[in-house]
Amino acid sequence: MNSGSLKSRLIVGLIMAGIALFSYYSKMQVNPITGKRQAVTMTPQQEIAMGLQSAPQMAAEFGGLYQDQKSQDMIKNVGMKLVNNSDAAKSDYQYNFHLLADPETINAFALPGGQIFITVGLLKRLTSEDQLAGVLGHEIGHVIGRHSAQQMAKDELTNGLLGAAVAATSDPYSPNNSAAIAQYVGKMITMKYGRDDELESDKFGVKYMIQSGYDPEKMIDVMEILKAASGGADRPSEFQSTHPDPDHRIAEIKKALEVYKKTGTFE
Repeated sequence: MNSGSLKSRLIVGLIMAGIALFSYYSKMQVNPITGKRQAVTMTPQQEIAMGLQSAPQMAAEFGGLYQDQKSQDMIKNVGMKLVNNSDAAKSDYQYNFHLLADPETINAFALPGGQIFITVGLLKRLTSEDQLAGVLGHEIGHVIGRHSAQQMAKDELTNGLLGAAVAATSDPYSPNNSAAIAQYVGKMITMKYGRDDELESDKFGVKYMIQSGYDPEKMIDVMEILKAASGGADRPSEFQSTHPDPDHRIAEIKKALEVYKKTGTFE
């Protein structure tokens, strides 16, 4: 390998990394609800538009909407009760809650801007309105936390740094370059961000449950349900999963509740 060529690639890689970092930190905004500084790629209005545009396609992937208006109304009523009685009401997002027809998938998720979904498969495992409030409160937390927009910015940073790493370290004359390793590292970075977002949304969910008159202890029941649905001991390790281990989430929820009982706040 030519030393001059290596030096040139290192310089190019450093320049690319610098550009990626500058671009990422130039996106910093203060979340108007949480007060948290975060890098986001979209305005709230763009998040709303993206969520509304994506909602029909996402619903179709889970069998469409569940064809029972009473059940749909229940989901909407609980969701809007959480929004209207919590800090979420201070946001500009357009919330809507949807029950999906998929009876097998155990899932709930939020699109940017306030479109929130839960599958019949998960709903049937819940035994109380408080548990449902825990699930929906968690998803509202993703919206308020701007986690989708934040994740997009992080993905852009990761891709930029991966490109820099490949440019700096790959030997074009060797079939065994570092691209695969760099991609794996980037995947692990993204997963870590996902777990942090999940834990933050659990905390938001507990807060919104309390503000709306629901029993926050039922969030722990939700985690137990998810733990049972995940296969227990047969599930992947926490490090290899985009979601924290349910036991970890339960421990963090209990910590948040203890802090709230003592101080009246989650800070």
